[in-house]
Amino acid sequence: MSVSSDYRYCPHCMKSLVERDDAVEEGGRRRRVCPDGDCGFVHWNNPVPVVAAIVEYEGKILLARNAAWAEGVFALITGFLENGETPEAGIAREVLEETSLHARETELVGVYDFIRKNELIIAYHVKAEGEIVLSPELLEYRLVEPAKLRPWRAATGLALADWMRRRALPFEFVERPGQ
Repeated sequence: MSVSSDYRYCPHCMKSLVERDDAVEEGGRRRRVCPDGDCGFVHWNNPVPVVAAIVEYEGKILLARNAAWAEGVFALITGFLENGETPEAGIAREVLEETSLHARETELVGVYDFIRKNELIIAYHVKAEGEIVLSPELLEYRLVEPAKLRPWRAATGLALADWMRRRALPFEFVERPGQ
């Protein structure tokens, strides 16, 4: 069994990490570890917490296109949760940083795995106000009627589908490349 990890070197002593191949497995799974017994570093490869916002603005849902994405690809506002930050504070910060909008109300939609990117998505419905000014990270945005949203079958798409389901909005999933 191979261990999926971006870590190749110990962040403490810089020795090449090895896959634990003896009978002892950390936490019941194979892990990359430092071969130096004095160091003892274990790369746990835990999922990264990410916050996501279904941003409601003037009765519509704001979707944005990242500068690195293909034309026509829009998604929810997302970002990494920072050290010492609550998820509620994190989503309010991300919405402000990415759109210049202020979160007026936040409501937890749910928590979703995104195994392909080793992320744990904490999704919120955010009612926001202000004037939309996108960060340089985002190229454009769309305001979409909630009933016209089309979620995808993973992570933030599942959060959007749950949000729509709770509001008795009809929807159909859209297929995305790599699903």
